[in-house]
Amino acid sequence: MRGPAGLVYDTRVHIRCPICQREIRDAPDDYPWRPFCSKRCKTIDLGNWLGEAYRITRPIGPDDDDGGMNGSDVKN
Repeated sequence: MRGPAGLVYDTRVHIRCPICQREIRDAPDDYPWRPFCSKRCKTIDLGNWLGEAYRITRPIGPDDDDGGMNGSDVKN
């Protein structure tokens, strides 16, 4: 990848899978399963969400707004 002034940047990163903890060294920036190591771990994570293994432990309050999209951000 070329940046300002023609400098070449290495876009490879190290990934530690949040499911199996496997480390992927020198993964390209566009690694298809990122942040997971494989389709299998990505599917396991989806199953955890759908099976409600991950939960928000308290009600979301006004201080929890991260400034993400809301109706006023949508352009027609």
